[in-house]
Amino acid sequence: MINILIADDHPVVRRGLAFFLGMQKDMEITGEASSGAEAVQKASELNPDLILMDLSMPEMDGVQAAKAIKAKHPEMKIVILTSYADQDHVIPAIQAGASGYQLKDVEPAELAQTIRDVMKGENKLHPKITGHVLAHLSGKSNKISRLSELTARELEVLKEIAKGKSNKEIASSLFITEKTVKSHVSNLLPKLQVADRTQAALLAVKEGLA
Repeated sequence: MINILIADDHPVVRRGLAFFLGMQKDMEITGEASSGAEAVQKASELNPDLILMDLSMPEMDGVQAAKAIKAKHPEMKIVILTSYADQDHVIPAIQAGASGYQLKDVEPAELAQTIRDVMKGENKLHPKITGHVLAHLSGKSNKISRLSELTARELEVLKEIAKGKSNKEIASSLFITEKTVKSHVSNLLPKLQVADRTQAALLAVKEGLA
């Protein structure tokens, strides 16, 4: 049996999910939670195999709850069931440890199959969600490839730019001339596909260089 904890702040939604999933021969509803904080508490108390988690909940949202639960119970599976399909919600949820992400318009039978597949160790995403994940990964790969174009010295200069240093200060830190710094800056901006030092600094910070 797959023991499931349902976390959603709408009682009607919880009842509907409990009714349908409770009819599955291989599933049992072990408990319900009406907030993210309660989901974290009941995850420890009830030790379910899987948590069906909404994102928008009081006290603690689904992403925060997922992070807290996975920190204490890394083996526990989490499937997000929400109305949000945008990248700003999808990516944080997956990064928090969710193995599945379904929208609330999903067919009940498909939701049940998602739960089974996740329990087998698979990652299951709604078709609308897959595109967001691929776009995110593609964008991240592009940033990494741009940084890989830089020489070791250009990377050092970029790190100093991210610290807000002027060309003169960078020259002093790296023991090179200010003219050489200007040359490196002129070379690295087009490689990073950015227009100015500010954009280069932001990219460096995002990639953890500063």
